[in-house]
Order: sequence, then C-alpha cells, then structure tokens
Amino acid sequence: MYETIEIEMSGPVATVWMNRPDVHNAFNETLIDELTKACKALDQDPAVRVVVLAGRGKSFSAGADLHWMRRAAAYTVDENMKDAQALAGMLRTLAEMKRPTVARVHGAALGGGMGLAAACDIAVASTQAVFATSEVKFGIIPATIGPYVLRAIGARQAYRYFQTAERIGAERAREIGLVHETVAPEELDAKVEEIVAALLQGGPGAQTAAKELIRAVDRQQVNQNLVDDTAHRIAHLRATAEAKEGIAAFLEKRQPNWVGEE
Repeated sequence: MYETIEIEMSGPVATVWMNRPDVHNAFNETLIDELTKACKALDQDPAVRVVVLAGRGKSFSAGADLHWMRRAAAYTVDENMKDAQALAGMLRTLAEMKRPTVARVHGAALGGGMGLAAACDIAVASTQAVFATSEVKFGIIPATIGPYVLRAIGARQAYRYFQTAERIGAERAREIGLVHETVAPEELDAKVEEIVAALLQGGPGAQTAAKELIRAVDRQQVNQNLVDDTAHRIAHLRATAEAKEGIAAFLEKRQPNWVGEE
C-alpha cells in the first residue's frame, strides 16, 4: 500500500516503520503524505490500541530530504505554503491521534525527525540517538515542528537549541524533557514493549480523554471555567460503560475486559 513506510501489526499494536534507509528516512512529499494517511487510518481502526513510530536502517529520521529542499527553494511563496502545510498537517495528525503514540528513536533524529519524536506522546531513545533543530544552518527555522518541540522542552531550552542548532545527545534529550527514557541500543525494543504493555492496561476511551484533558488544561489559568470543565469531563466519563467496567474489575479483583480481550 505504501512506498516509504511499512506497517507491522502485533495484536493491538501497530508499528509504523519509516522505510527510506538509504536517505536516513528523510522527509519528502511521499513520506509526508503516507505518514498522514497511515496515522488517520490507524486512528480509525478500533482494533488498534497503540501506535509505535520507528525508522528502518541507521537513523530514526534525518529530517528533510535534500532533494526535496532543493525543489522547495525554487517554489513560489504559494507553492511553499502548500508544501509547508502538508508537513504541518502530518505533524498535527500524529500529535492529535486518539491512540497512544510511542516514538522508538535510534540514530539521528534531526530537524523534522526531532519534531516527529516530540509529536508522539512518549519517546524512548537509544543512548546512541542524537537530536537537533538544525534548520538555522540552512537559513530557515523549525517552524512546523516548533509547537511540538516547545511542548516537550519548553521555551527556555528552545531559545538555545533553535538558534545554535547544536547536536543533543540522548542523555541531554532526557534531561530537557524531549525523551522519557534512554536505554542501551540492545535494550531499546524491550523498553518500548514495556511501555506498550503498560499502555494496554488502560481503558482506550480513558486514554483518549486523558490526551484531550492535557490539551485543554495545559498552561491554562485555574479559574471557575477550568474547574467546571474538569468536573464535567470526569462526570461524563464515570457514566460510560468503560468506566463502570474498570471500577467493577478493580473491585472484583480481575482484569477489565479491554485487557482480557487481548
């Protein structure tokens, strides 16, 4: 179905492999389009509980394909706008998936590759991973990835790395909040599997609602409107079949049905 990605299913877990290893999984128009379509399709599939994003070959993703960038340099402003909107739309589609998303990062995650890692809910990196917002070296800025990288590392760190384009090692990435875990390369898959197993214990509807909650309350002033909104959210969820099953399973000391079905 796809030219630049592969999708592997293991029960309720979908792993989306970027599959352009010869160019370190760099972005071009096709990869952007196919990632967008894959995220939308997986998010609509009720059998999918968790989505893992990974890269074939030596790198997670080295950012923009140089041939694509060369073509873009010759575009008109309108053509560049359409091109940029496609990339921005792909990142937003990934970031706003209803399903939990996990980035499995090894090797280079540069520019847009760093943006992909930041757009996922959870990021796990090999100790050999390296990150950078390298755009200023090309006379451009990390615009489309900016909202997701800022969300991960905060404005203070972004002021440094957006301007210096310094390489960020895996441990430094964990220190500044870009990734949640760093492990030895041979332990990367086991750590991803451990996190996926934890995700599969949660109610799928509750996880979607949890993501929506974070987006709604992050950096908001605590006022009566916000308090009322949070109360409404929990009141609504308590009345769902999923919540009733989860509470009943806890009281009856058994697994809820969303775990048992797997």
